[in-house]
Order: sequence, then structure tokens, then C-alpha cells
Amino acid sequence: MSSVTIGNPETDGSSLECEVRPSADLERFFTGNPFRTSYDCSVEDVPDGVLAIPVLANVCPVAWADGADIYVDEVDATFARALEDVKASLLGMYDFLEGGTLYAKRTIDAAPAGAGGGDAGGDDDEDGSDSALLFTGGVDSTCSYIRHRDESPTLVSIRGWTVAPDESGAEDWRHLRERVLSFADECDLETAFIETNALEALDHAMLLAHYKRFVDGAWYSSVGHGLGLLGLCAPMAYARGIGDLYVAATHWDGIDLEWGSRPDIDEYVRWTGTECHHDGYELTRQERLDVIADYVESDAPDLELQTCNVRMDGNCGECEKCYRTAVGLRLSGLEPTAHGYPFSHNDYADIRRALEGGEWVLGQDERYMWADIRDRAQETEPGSPEEAAFFEWLLEADLEALVDEAEPPLSHRLFRAGARNAPAPVYNAAYPMLTTAKNGLDRIRGRSR
Repeated sequence: MSSVTIGNPETDGSSLECEVRPSADLERFFTGNPFRTSYDCSVEDVPDGVLAIPVLANVCPVAWADGADIYVDEVDATFARALEDVKASLLGMYDFLEGGTLYAKRTIDAAPAGAGGGDAGGDDDEDGSDSALLFTGGVDSTCSYIRHRDESPTLVSIRGWTVAPDESGAEDWRHLRERVLSFADECDLETAFIETNALEALDHAMLLAHYKRFVDGAWYSSVGHGLGLLGLCAPMAYARGIGDLYVAATHWDGIDLEWGSRPDIDEYVRWTGTECHHDGYELTRQERLDVIADYVESDAPDLELQTCNVRMDGNCGECEKCYRTAVGLRLSGLEPTAHGYPFSHNDYADIRRALEGGEWVLGQDERYMWADIRDRAQETEPGSPEEAAFFEWLLEADLEALVDEAEPPLSHRLFRAGARNAPAPVYNAAYPMLTTAKNGLDRIRGRSR
């Protein structure tokens, strides 16, 4: 019987470590590394049932993909119920997921922080906050901050997905921290920084090899990241008395895409003392830029966004997401160069050339976002002949065909197919090449909400 056993969580001040022991048939989906997460607050007094949440949130979808049961000594009762709701949503979304049962020796109803259960105490604790927001400084999370700024939410940034947990991500993490700290200082907000090896404890390359053919993006973006990222926050939220945790929506009402962060996933995630919220789903991306434009006019004329798919120390101005954001800013009445994007009207010809030439790997979500831009462009007076020509082309462009043409290289697809059926020793020898080919894709697709 397929199974995954979660060891007892061990804490050392602000660090958490947990062993994961899969049955033999599931070993290829795990690297053998313990699951590690570190926080910038002590988690020593957090109950074991809450400490188990980060690893369960990231391991359970992998188990469900193979119909495996999960065994744990202790789990927060509220989160155990949440997992059943999230599982139902994911199984309704994907036919290849089989489900599985969580078996816990003990389910606990922990006392919320501030009621004898944690270090922080909500509104009366000057170091705490009753709300928090996953934050990168991108369009979506910035819009969510603006919508909830009256709550003074703690800004939460996570290293381990879009920013690699190893040395290769050190500079990106430094840039992200500096940017978030600067934003928080300007807005008089608290911050929380979390680092995890979740996608190194999971064999993410093998997950891609097996399941990429079923999803539009990659494993974590398409299946695991809503539950996974929110779950990583549980010990911190418990310790700091966070009652409401927001994650900004990527898509919006009317887009029914298979994606790992949706209202019917994120809104179900909860644990003792904390409810999670999928924020801004009623707004299209262009409408979120309108919210930002209003905020720029009223409060933050020098606001800079960070959405780049290539770098974290600013925006390259040449990748698909940079161009798409710059065009969206113009349609909301903002000058891109004033908000972090090198852009001129001559760039419209380059955008068209890249889209027509299949130079960017696009998914269905990008198709909807360019369609959103097209809808707004029909209501907007062009600012130059170059802009007018681009919008005229976009109005007639077959966006579905542009997505279809953006296929991964054949060599990557063949390698994945071979890896699915390779014996473990053969796969282990080939793993470094597969990792090099694939490691960046999921981080790129999920960057900078």
C-alpha cells in the first residue's frame, strides 16, 4: 500500500525540521532530505499539531496523486478538516489525482496564540498583527496590500519557490528582502521572512517528469502552491497571532483554469486561530492595475513594482511579463518608466514580434491576461502610432494559437517521458541533467504576484 509517514517535527529556536518517509513505490518523488523551514520568530512553543502543517501542506498533494495514505502522530484538528476540503477541490480539478487518507494518532484543538498557546497575542502585542499578506511587490500582492492597508498586514515573503533555497538564490533573496523591507518601512508595516527547502525535499524534477503532461504549468504552480505556501506560514502565524492570512489571486472570476491557487483551494485552508483568504479574485489584472494607479495618484507617486521573470533586482524590461505589465500600466494611465519598467513606444513592435514568433513560453493564464489587455485597449485612446498599430494587431490576433505554438523543446518532453519509466538507479544518474533543464520553470511561472 502506498504511504507517506511524517516524522515528529523538531524545533531549534526559529527552525523546524521534519523527516518524511515514503513507501518504496513513492521514493522517487522524494530526495531523502528532511523537510526544513526557518522563520524570523521563535516557533519553540508552537504545538506539534501546528508544526506538522508545513510538511503536510506540501506532501499531501504528492501523496494524493498516487492514492497514498499519510501517517502523522499529531495534527491540528482544524487543519485536518481543511485538508479534506482542499483534497476534494483538487480531485475535482484533476482526473489524475487519486486521493488518500490522513491518519493521525492525535488531532488537537490547540489554544490560539494569545490564549495560552503561543508567544504573540494579537492586537495587544506590539510585535504582532491580526492579519498578514503573502507579498512579493508584484501587481497582485501590491493590489492586495492596497485593499487591506487599513489592517496594516504583516508582509510575508517566502524563499523556496520563486527564489531558490540554495546558494544560487542568495542574491535574489537579498534583493527581495531589501525591497520588501523598504516597502514595509515606508508603510510602517511588520515583515515575516520564511525560508524552506520544500521543493528540494520533494523531487520536483521527477514530479514534473510524471505529471507535467496533465497540467498547463508545472507541478507546484498547477497543483501544490496554494496549499503549500499558505501551510508554510502556519507556525509563524500561530506564534505571532495572525488571524487572517491573505494570498493574492493570480486569475479572476470567469477564468476556470486548473491552477494550484484558487478560491476553492485557498479559502479552505485554515488552522487553529487562522483563516486564509484568496484575495482580489473579483478583479481582472487590468483592474488591479487600476487600483494601483489610484494609489499612486493619492499616496505613492514613486511606487515601483517588481514582476520580472528574469531578475529580482529590478525589471529587465524585455521578458513577456515585463512587457505585459508595462502595457497594462499605460492602459491604467501610468508611465511604465516611472514605476520600474524601461519602456518606449518602439517596444510595441518587439512585443508583437515575440508573440508571433513563439519566443515566450506561454500558458493559458497568459492568454487570458493578453485578452484582458485587448479588452481594455478597445476602450482606450492610443498614445502613439506605434501603440495604435499594436492594439490593432492584438484585436485580431489568435491568442489561443500563440499559446499552442509555445511548446517546450522536444528534448525536454522526451526526457520527461523517459524519466517516468526509468529504474531508480538510472534516474538518479540522470537527475542532475533533468534538474538543470527543469528547475527554473516552476519558479519563473509563479514569480511576483
